[in-house]
Amino acid sequence: MIMAETPPPKKGSLWRTAKAVAWGFFGVRKNSDYQEDIAKLTPLHVVAVGLVAAVLFVVGLILLVKFVVAP
Repeated sequence: MIMAETPPPKKGSLWRTAKAVAWGFFGVRKNSDYQEDIAKLTPLHVVAVGLVAAVLFVVGLILLVKFVVAP
Protein backbone atom coordinates (compact mmCIF):
# COMPACT_ATOMS: atom_id res chain seq x y z
CA MET A 1 0.00 0.00 0.00
CA ILE A 2 1.47 3.33 -1.03
CA MET A 3 0.80 6.18 1.33
CA ALA A 4 0.61 9.67 -0.09
CA GLU A 5 2.92 12.10 1.58
CA THR A 6 1.24 14.95 3.32
CA PRO A 7 2.60 18.33 2.32
CA PRO A 8 4.57 20.17 4.98
CA PRO A 9 2.58 22.77 6.88
CA LYS A 10 2.74 26.23 5.39
CA LYS A 11 4.72 28.68 7.47
CA GLY A 12 4.06 32.24 6.46
CA SER A 13 4.52 35.20 8.71
CA LEU A 14 2.21 38.18 8.87
CA TRP A 15 4.96 40.38 7.44
CA ARG A 16 5.53 38.04 4.49
CA THR A 17 1.78 37.93 3.80
CA ALA A 18 1.49 41.71 3.99
CA LYS A 19 4.47 42.08 1.65
CA ALA A 20 2.95 39.66 -0.86
CA VAL A 21 -0.38 41.52 -0.77
CA ALA A 22 1.37 44.87 -1.19
CA TRP A 23 3.24 43.59 -4.25
CA GLY A 24 -0.09 42.27 -5.53
CA PHE A 25 -1.67 45.71 -5.19
CA PHE A 26 1.31 47.21 -6.99
CA GLY A 27 1.08 44.55 -9.69
CA VAL A 28 4.75 43.60 -9.95
CA ARG A 29 6.22 40.36 -8.62
CA LYS A 30 9.16 38.16 -9.57
CA ASN A 31 8.10 34.66 -10.56
CA SER A 32 10.48 33.06 -8.05
CA ASP A 33 9.03 35.11 -5.19
CA TYR A 34 5.52 34.32 -6.39
CA GLN A 35 6.25 30.58 -6.37
CA GLU A 36 7.75 30.85 -2.88
CA ASP A 37 4.65 32.70 -1.66
CA ILE A 38 2.41 29.98 -3.06
CA ALA A 39 4.42 27.38 -1.18
CA LYS A 40 4.50 29.21 2.15
CA LEU A 41 1.37 31.37 2.49
CA THR A 42 -2.13 30.17 3.23
CA PRO A 43 -4.93 31.53 1.08
CA LEU A 44 -7.02 32.49 4.12
CA HIS A 45 -4.26 34.76 5.43
CA VAL A 46 -3.76 36.35 2.02
CA VAL A 47 -7.49 37.07 1.66
CA ALA A 48 -7.72 38.48 5.20
CA VAL A 49 -4.71 40.76 4.76
CA GLY A 50 -5.97 41.76 1.31
CA LEU A 51 -9.36 42.80 2.70
CA VAL A 52 -7.74 44.82 5.49
CA ALA A 53 -5.41 46.49 2.96
CA ALA A 54 -8.34 47.33 0.67
CA VAL A 55 -10.29 48.88 3.55
CA LEU A 56 -7.26 50.91 4.62
CA PHE A 57 -6.75 52.06 1.02
CA VAL A 58 -10.39 53.22 0.71
CA VAL A 59 -10.31 54.98 4.10
CA GLY A 60 -7.06 56.67 3.09
CA LEU A 61 -8.60 57.89 -0.15
CA ILE A 62 -11.66 59.23 1.67
CA LEU A 63 -9.47 61.09 4.17
CA LEU A 64 -7.34 62.50 1.36
CA VAL A 65 -10.40 63.78 -0.49
CA LYS A 66 -11.83 65.33 2.67
CA PHE A 67 -8.50 67.04 3.33
CA VAL A 68 -8.25 68.42 -0.21
CA VAL A 69 -11.89 69.56 -0.43
CA ALA A 70 -12.08 71.04 3.09
CA PRO A 71 -12.46 74.83 3.21
